[in-house]
Amino acid sequence: MTSSSSTRREFFKIAGATAGAALISPNIFARPHFGQEPQAASGGKPDYTLRIQKSLVEIGKDKLLSTTTYNGQFPGPLLRFRDGEPVTLAIHNDTDTPEQLHWHGQKVPTDVDGAAEEGTPFVPPHGMRRISFIPQPSGFRFYHTHTRAGGDLDRGQYTGQVGPVYIEPKSNPGRYDQEVFLTLKEFEPWISRGGDMDQHFLAGGPIPELKERGESSMTDSMKQGKAHGFEVNYRSFTINGRMLGHGEPVKVKLGQRVLFHVLNGSATELRSLALPGHTFSIVAMDGNPLPRPVRVPVLWLGTAERISAVVEMKHPGVWILGDTADDDRQHGMGIVVEYAGQKGKPQWVASPHFHWNYAQFGSSAAHPSQPDETIDMTFAKNNAALEGFNQWTVNGIAYPDSQMMADPQFHLKEGKRYRIRMRNASDDIHPIHLHRHSFELVRIAGQQTSGVIKDVVMLGGYQEAEVDFIADNPGMTLFHCHQQLHMDFGFMSLFDYV
Repeated sequence: MTSSSSTRREFFKIAGATAGAALISPNIFARPHFGQEPQAASGGKPDYTLRIQKSLVEIGKDKLLSTTTYNGQFPGPLLRFRDGEPVTLAIHNDTDTPEQLHWHGQKVPTDVDGAAEEGTPFVPPHGMRRISFIPQPSGFRFYHTHTRAGGDLDRGQYTGQVGPVYIEPKSNPGRYDQEVFLTLKEFEPWISRGGDMDQHFLAGGPIPELKERGESSMTDSMKQGKAHGFEVNYRSFTINGRMLGHGEPVKVKLGQRVLFHVLNGSATELRSLALPGHTFSIVAMDGNPLPRPVRVPVLWLGTAERISAVVEMKHPGVWILGDTADDDRQHGMGIVVEYAGQKGKPQWVASPHFHWNYAQFGSSAAHPSQPDETIDMTFAKNNAALEGFNQWTVNGIAYPDSQMMADPQFHLKEGKRYRIRMRNASDDIHPIHLHRHSFELVRIAGQQTSGVIKDVVMLGGYQEAEVDFIADNPGMTLFHCHQQLHMDFGFMSLFDYV
């Protein structure tokens, strides 16, 4: 695990946004291997070096996998930046294919964002790119490859190209006893025929109009003799690159407050996480402090979502912190939490059913600012339309697979506030991501909300959501589903500034 312990043991109260912001401001980290430590700019040395390379990763006892990693490890090195302080990185690509490295959740220019669709240059095979940018905003971000994999399960985020980033705020009064970074990730992918996606955990229900449209399209497809489109399954499940029971446990003491930073680094999967006998006090989502901490029994994360949550250690034992899905947990998606002085077989107790409702994390009051313009989007699926893979469209348009930079579909004016009204005419859950900007949830699953700032949000099957963002970072801006199969097969669109 990536963890760090403060020598300070001080009780603190969590109250409101100020406390939430303070709580998620860790100041040290400990991991065995890192990119280069920051050095003075003089001499032209980079502050950090990342190397994209094929490596062996030991995920379990006598179980080694070959995959592409950063600096020969999974997850990639934890990078700590300081909000507003420029950094320079050297990115080496030791593989035979061009690569992109995306700085997810950061407000950066297009030339370093790491998306070819926006015009970011590739890191050439056996070559290097040197980039500089100002890390912002503060909080829990991450970096990952941003190449299209298509049907090649040895490319894109099916590989081990994922690493955490923490951007220290300018003021750092954070107080806690221990800090733990967890990256959830599956390996050994394989292709199968798709089926119905389980959506029991998401609040809200289907909108009849959207459900009728989606089911009608599927019925027409089946009449043409098409089976369900391809999906990706996995044989191995890990936290920080280790299957449950392999590697060191998270060691805690009675009375500690442990701050967990959890990243869903999957290419395609939604993930849950529970710790029997304990609750999570969520203080930030996607690195952004909540209006107030919210206590929940289970965490749910779409691909690329991050959650920062405090757990009070007051139930001694040896426990499994793991996925609520029995099959996934039994195939590795878990990690042991061990109290000091406690021994024995790690225990799992099923958590109660819990509806994940984004609205509960914000205020029920409407945001005082109204949008200057509303952009309507409808997402739809053409079942098995691309040699067995589903094709995805935004307002009837699939992003072309034959070109990197397509014509922008939507146009922005700098300084304006925009509302995106998203309608999902498919039965799939879509983790929606907007590059180089953050957005505020204003309506989700039929409920009004405000104050929740994110860069990824799960949109349920046949549901609607509305988010607001400020056009404050000029340049091409990519909008897409963060499920690799969906993104690769059409579910992308571009904004430009005019």
